[in-house]
Amino acid sequence: MMPLATRRLPLEAWGRHLLARLQARADRAAGSRYAFEFLMFGLKQGWACLFGGLMLALLMGTHWLWPVVWPNGAPVARYDFLVVAAVLIQAGMLALRLESWEEARVIFVFHVVGTIMELFKTAHGSWIYPEPSLLRIGAVPLFSGFMYAAVGSYIARIMRIFDIRYRHYPPLWTTWLLAAAIYVNFFAHHWLPDIRIGLFAATMLLFGRGWFYFTPDRVRRKMPFLLGFFLVAVFIWLAENLGTLARAWVYPGQEDGWHPVGLAKLGSWFLLMMISVVLVTLVHRPQAEPDQPGP
Repeated sequence: MMPLATRRLPLEAWGRHLLARLQARADRAAGSRYAFEFLMFGLKQGWACLFGGLMLALLMGTHWLWPVVWPNGAPVARYDFLVVAAVLIQAGMLALRLESWEEARVIFVFHVVGTIMELFKTAHGSWIYPEPSLLRIGAVPLFSGFMYAAVGSYIARIMRIFDIRYRHYPPLWTTWLLAAAIYVNFFAHHWLPDIRIGLFAATMLLFGRGWFYFTPDRVRRKMPFLLGFFLVAVFIWLAENLGTLARAWVYPGQEDGWHPVGLAKLGSWFLLMMISVVLVTLVHRPQAEPDQPGP
C-alpha cells in the first residue's frame, strides 16, 4: 500500500502544503519573510485580476496575430472573436468556481452599466471602435462591456482573496448616492457643468477616514482606502494604454498614430472604481475589521 505521505493530495491541499513549506523557508530571515510577503501580494493581485488579465492578453494578441494569420482578411472579425472568448472565460471561471453566481450577477450589472455608457460616449465622439464586427449595438462592439466587467470581477475577487475588511466605512446609503451622482455626471457633463471636482471632494469626505485591512500572506496589513483604490486606478489606466495600443478602441487624436492616454483619465477611472466598489457591496457587504493591534 502506498504510504500516506506519498499519496497524491487534492490540488487545493497540495497548494496549502507547498505554501507552508515556502513560508517555513522564508521565515529563516526577516528579509526573506518580507520578500516572500511581497511576492504573495503580487501573486494574489494577479490572481484577482485573472479575467482582466486574460482579456488584455487577448486584445494584444489578436492585434498582432490577426494580420499575420489572415493577411487577406480574417473569416471572423476580431471584435466578434473577443466577445466569444470573453463569454468562454466567464463561463470557465464559473465552472471552476473562481467566481460565484452572486458575483457574476453583479458583474453582469456592471457590464450593462458600462455598455450603456459606451453607447452614449461613442455617440458623442469620446472614443471610437475602428474595426467592423457583427456582435455590436450601434457603434459599440459587445466585447467592450466585458472590459467594465473585468473591473467588477477584480473588485469582487480581491475582496475574498485578501479577506478585505474595513474601518470607518461610510453608511451604505451615502455610497449609493455618491455612485449614482458619479454615473449621472459621466452623461450630464456634456450639457451641464462638470461636477467632477465636487465628486472627488465628496469621495474624500466619505472615505477619507477609512482604512482597509488585507492579508497578503499571514500578517494583516492596512492601507488608506483612497490610496488603495487610486493605485488600482493607476493600473487600470496602464491597461487602458495597452488597450489603445492594440487599437481595441481609439481616442480622438489617436487615429493617425498611438500616443499615451492623458493622465486626466486617471480621475475618470478613480470615479468609475467607486461605482464598481459600491456595486460589489451587493455581494460582499463591507465587514468591519476587529479591534486589535495592527502590524
